[in-house]
Amino acid sequence: MSRSLARENTRLELSRHAARLFLEQGVADTSGDDIAAAAGVATRTLWRHFRSKESAVEPLFAHSSLRFSAILRRWPRDVAIEDLFHSTLGPDKMAPQDLADDILVVRLLARLPEEPALRAAWLMSCHVGEEQLIELIAERLDRSQGDFDVRLCAATVMAAIRIVDETVSLAAVKYGLKTTTAEINEHLAQAIRKAATLPFCDPVTPRIWPDGKVMPASA
Repeated sequence: MSRSLARENTRLELSRHAARLFLEQGVADTSGDDIAAAAGVATRTLWRHFRSKESAVEPLFAHSSLRFSAILRRWPRDVAIEDLFHSTLGPDKMAPQDLADDILVVRLLARLPEEPALRAAWLMSCHVGEEQLIELIAERLDRSQGDFDVRLCAATVMAAIRIVDETVSLAAVKYGLKTTTAEINEHLAQAIRKAATLPFCDPVTPRIWPDGKVMPASA
């Protein structure tokens, strides 16, 4: 295992312990010493990885966001977004640890109204997701990542995803609303469609030069 991967794994494991303590005790009543003790490391080790106790949940949020982005990167050009979500999203398609991580994320998102200190960490992960969306939309539509319209579309779509995640989490945890995977996937796909300012949700075909070559995305 490379040193960078080992570091990311350590950060993620610390993040899981921080999330559990924040959910059990609240952010205000959880210290850096508490998180370090739960993880079985020295407190100075925790501070080598994080600038504050609240930022300790950033890797957990980001891990979930990057897994979603990885699914989007494997999105075939001839598949609509609804069909992609139907075939790839759901508890039955996840590894046990990823499912456990997502449950932690859902519970944390449901606590955002009472724990606003966690919102900065959540918004950081949304920014990571937005950067990934820029790459996806640019590649899918054969456009430049620096294109203003591409960046605007990524920003509006990420905002829609964030609102769906927060709404579904709050409804499930706080109000016990039972929602099927199919309903969540449909709601997410429709929210992305409504927010998208470019037509990347449907099957797409690459732009072609007159000589039959695919036009480069930077053109």
